[in-house]
Amino acid sequence: MDEQEKDQKDLEFSLEDILKEFGSESAPEAEEETAQEQKEEPTVTSTVTGDTVRLEKLPQMQGKVHNAKPILEEEDDAQLPVPEEHRTEPYSAQWEPEYEQPIAEYVPPQPIAFRPRSRLRELKKQLVAGPEKQYYALVEKGLVKIQLAIFASILVVLASTLMTAMYAFGVVPESRLRLMVFVQFISMLLSALLGSFQLLEGAADLLRKRFSLNTLLLFTFFLCCVDGVLCLKEQAIPCCAAFSLQVTMSLWSTYQRRNARMGQLDTMRKATRLDSITAEKEYYRGTKGFLRGEGQVEHFMDTYEKPSRQERILNIYALVALCVSVALGVAAGILHSPRFGIQVAAVTTLAAMPASMFITISRPMAILERRLHALGTVLCGWQGVEGLCGKAVFPLKHEDLFPSGTVQMNGVKFFGDRQPDQIIAYASALISADQSSLEPLFTHLLDSRNGMHYTVENLTVYDGGIGGEVNGEPVLVGTLRFLKDMGVVLPEGVRVNQAVCLAVNTELCGLFAITYEKDKSSVAGLSTLTACRGLKSVLIANDFILNLGFIQSVFGAKTKRLEIPESEERAALREVTQDSEAPALALITGQGFAPVAYAVTGARSVKTAAKLGTIVHMTGGILGIVMMAVLAVLGAAELLTPVNMFLYELVWMVPGLLITEWTRSI
Repeated sequence: MDEQEKDQKDLEFSLEDILKEFGSESAPEAEEETAQEQKEEPTVTSTVTGDTVRLEKLPQMQGKVHNAKPILEEEDDAQLPVPEEHRTEPYSAQWEPEYEQPIAEYVPPQPIAFRPRSRLRELKKQLVAGPEKQYYALVEKGLVKIQLAIFASILVVLASTLMTAMYAFGVVPESRLRLMVFVQFISMLLSALLGSFQLLEGAADLLRKRFSLNTLLLFTFFLCCVDGVLCLKEQAIPCCAAFSLQVTMSLWSTYQRRNARMGQLDTMRKATRLDSITAEKEYYRGTKGFLRGEGQVEHFMDTYEKPSRQERILNIYALVALCVSVALGVAAGILHSPRFGIQVAAVTTLAAMPASMFITISRPMAILERRLHALGTVLCGWQGVEGLCGKAVFPLKHEDLFPSGTVQMNGVKFFGDRQPDQIIAYASALISADQSSLEPLFTHLLDSRNGMHYTVENLTVYDGGIGGEVNGEPVLVGTLRFLKDMGVVLPEGVRVNQAVCLAVNTELCGLFAITYEKDKSSVAGLSTLTACRGLKSVLIANDFILNLGFIQSVFGAKTKRLEIPESEERAALREVTQDSEAPALALITGQGFAPVAYAVTGARSVKTAAKLGTIVHMTGGILGIVMMAVLAVLGAAELLTPVNMFLYELVWMVPGLLITEWTRSI
């Protein structure tokens, strides 16, 4: 037994014997050496120059500062020897702060949008099945045939006008009069052939128990043909020029509609994102507001072909105008002669429908669509146009005015004897507690220095700044004007407009210079919003630097229609979200603020143009009917000439074309 116990003791080895056997150092020695290396490793500190902190090496320091102790636990920098080249002169009254770059080209972190891959795949499937399919269907029809028809119709109008003018000035010999009448009649038939699609569409509308401007054009063609046959017998010039002009404008309207739809479908089929604009009732002080959220393809496909209210009004007017024209023709035939009655009916249908009435709705929408197509925006038909009009407010977020990367910290200046990291920590604590839009800047600066995160007690929001207790000390953060109003003593000569200032115990301790860069999309969007009547912009961003004077100086926009509510009201407005069942009024596929702003102002401009154009053309048509009624009663057949009818059409085309240009002014 003694020999077995002795052999067992010989087989037992300690950890030190094993490490020595393999040529390694003992564990205690290794731990002591590791501790010695950690002590010998140089710590990361900031270089202090007077009262200005240099932060050039912050990006290189981020990987090392995790082992550094907080600056509040280090020794006071005032006891450290300062090199000769870093010593500064005493403060001067004319001193203006020069800031070092705290972080090179800092871009605040951008929130990641919740757009999973499955959402994008589903969106693409809907776009292929809807807008892309419709787009290629219109591409197969093309625009070349319509363009050629318009060009040929314009030539017919010019030829008819020339012959009508020659007849009016009496330069046509009697021997050529019958030939000229025949050529005019053939020209009218050629115009009808070029506009056969419009005439067939008018007949189809009649079969669908609808009445449109093309239906009225079809009846006008029948009456003009009957009148033209009678003119061949009497050797009188028919109203070919006026009818050809109406056919030309109808062709142009079809071209504008098809071109606008192709542009809208092309915008949709190329989308990789789809945001929507909806209306929220009672959003701000009893006024509706426009909210933004995620859009659906169905919101556009279900509404983009629906007719507008103005178009329905014109269709009703066309039916009434036809009935009145036929009634006047019957009355003139009874009072005078059947031939005169046919002439009155044909001329009245022409006078009741000014030629530019065909484009009073289609052309403003086509002009607007070309501009929205470049921005990646589509309106959800006339339903969206109606919803975006009326008295409303538009909430402005911080990222609308200053997108990611346009707000940067340009420099830092410290005052007094407090540690720089403590000042940064105090400022970051108040701004984070207030959920300010500047929070990413200060949080990044604090984390890059491995600073401490404090909690804020008794947070109070003021006009131009915020206040609270941090680490048991009263702290104020805001603009220079705010600190001055709060009784903080400021050094003379400090003039910084865009800066965040910090004061502890009513003593100025830090000044952070902030740079706000202009974004082209934001400038264009804010300019068009503030210039739109009936629309107010409400700033809901939580940034005490932003005020009306600052926005006007940066963007150059008028602030008459821009409001900044109180902080509590702004916070409540930010909490309002889009209703998932609310119909989309416009869909946004582009980046920036301009696509959103132009969707609202563009809808208002096209609604104004269509409404004003409808009123003007109906006024011209009603006036023409009244004039024809007077001439029918008097039997003044000598005044119902093709020249007078063509001049009447041209006169009303001038305001009609000018009104359709309204949408270019947004």
